[in-house]
Amino acid sequence: MIRWRVIVEHDSETGDWAAWCPELPGCTSAGETEGEALKNIREAIALYLEPSPLELSPDAVSHEVSL
Repeated sequence: MIRWRVIVEHDSETGDWAAWCPELPGCTSAGETEGEALKNIREAIALYLEPSPLELSPDAVSHEVSL
């Protein structure tokens, strides 16, 4: 399991909460409550990290590596 830093801030004008992950550029979310923003950013991180389909040449070999 990888742990990600998530920043959550309250917007006093709208009353909503913004959330983003600094290590994943563009991975942001929001919610009406802090808890909802955290739930939504978890989903956003999972979608961000989901592999995109690849079209490979017939001789290409796909591998996965772990860090």
